Amino acid sequence: MLFLWIKALHIVSVVCWFAGLFYLPRLFVYHAQSQDSISQERFVLMERKLYRGIMLPAMIASLVFGLWLLSLTPGFMSQGWMHAKLTLVVLLIGYHHMCGAQLKRFARGENNRSHVFYRWFNEVPVLVLLAVVILVVVKPF
Repeated sequence: MLFLWIKALHIVSVVCWFAGLFYLPRLFVYHAQSQDSISQERFVLMERKLYRGIMLPAMIASLVFGLWLLSLTPGFMSQGWMHAKLTLVVLLIGYHHMCGAQLKRFARGENNRSHVFYRWFNEVPVLVLLAVVILVVVKPF
């Protein structure tokens, strides 16, 4: 029964984390298009609150519950799909931190990328989510 509670909490935290990973780069798109200082200040505030208040706690919870699940099912570590999934999770953590670095650049007024870049940047977590779900459900190797 404990396993199922941990699994449920892991899924909820992953959903919250991905919600932020989908929305923050979208805010970057709008921020990069904004011209007036009021809009830019508002975006800086929204981005910071999303990153620190939702994304960071959700990422930490996802990792804690995921590692807890893995400790309860150590046999998964001998399966290729889990290695692939964990590799994608490490890449996703890097993406998360890239978002944080970009957030700081926007806050300092140092953004040098266009809204088009952020539209493409916004697609990365979609591809990672698709791959992770397929790996976990299908377990292709």
